[in-house]
Amino acid sequence: MTAVPDGSAASLAPRGPNALGRIRLGDPVVAVWLAALAVTLIGWIVVTADGGEFLTRSTITGILQNSVALGLVAVGQSVVIVTGSLDLSVAYLVSLGTLVAAEMMASGSVLTAILAVLALSAAVGVANGLIVTGLKVNAFIATLGMAFVLRGYIENTYTGPAGHVPASFRRLGYDRIGFVPVSVLLLVAVAVAAWLITRRTRVGHHMYATGGDERAARLSGVRTGRTVVLAHVLCSLCVGAAALFLAARLGAGAPWAGTDARYDLESIAAVVLGGTALAGGRGGVTGTLGGVLVLSVLDSIFNQLSVDPFFKNVVRGVVIIAAVALYARPRPGWASKRPRRGGRGRASQGGSRGVPGQERSA
Repeated sequence: MTAVPDGSAASLAPRGPNALGRIRLGDPVVAVWLAALAVTLIGWIVVTADGGEFLTRSTITGILQNSVALGLVAVGQSVVIVTGSLDLSVAYLVSLGTLVAAEMMASGSVLTAILAVLALSAAVGVANGLIVTGLKVNAFIATLGMAFVLRGYIENTYTGPAGHVPASFRRLGYDRIGFVPVSVLLLVAVAVAAWLITRRTRVGHHMYATGGDERAARLSGVRTGRTVVLAHVLCSLCVGAAALFLAARLGAGAPWAGTDARYDLESIAAVVLGGTALAGGRGGVTGTLGGVLVLSVLDSIFNQLSVDPFFKNVVRGVVIIAAVALYARPRPGWASKRPRRGGRGRASQGGSRGVPGQERSA
């Protein structure tokens, strides 16, 4: 099983100036960032024609600010999806995380609250991973069940906002360096850490191998169960970071913080827009951040134009479907150059030691 970096066509298609240009434009990561640029330019034209102003410091700050929470959740979601799994419990975990953080900050130290939220998140990630790998429950059903468990606890325990976040911690949600929110640095730090884990470590190689072909990875010596559990833990830790950020923004815990923003479906949408295959084995954090930016820019455009929420969802749905359809198209030269798998019990070249970003044919 040969592991290939994001945009496998770039490493397998013929070399040359013209081919290189086509390859880069066909790379999902490049495509989604170009799409983000195109959406920004189109939004600027449309908003300006409507008599508004789009590319202002306040608008750019708002787009970056709105990208943080979704970006943190989507980065975690991309890690778990790469392994061929999924997490639908993220929205309720965000809500519970804000409540735990605000309540503990009101009665204790900020550091204790941060550690408690991350510990809670890790525990939920371990539970999700063990249900998927140990009980052999489909990830969709397992994490949906966990979402209902978290929802039941929240609805039984809280009737509204709870706790209080001190002003010192709220600076995470509101301070800026120029026009760049400080919270963006948190997103960048988490994204870089996730990228390094998935692309520069043995564990990351195993994640792509597991998502690419779990049976072949297992026969090659990869502990696929442990890999999936670890991916769920990393995902939940990213969600915990998003909960801490939202607690800083809101100033209190909110039972609706994650569900009203639909972070479960929104994060999956961002991951898909970024070129990560839901079947696993292909994609990565870089493309996911591009997908988050596309969604945030679209939201800003719709808000400035006062677009009807129904039409807003229709456009977002069309964009996601178009992106998936585009990525699913076969790439020239890829089918003939795809590595062939060996016989029974034998992975193709490289086993589980390939370079990060293992891909399967789109």
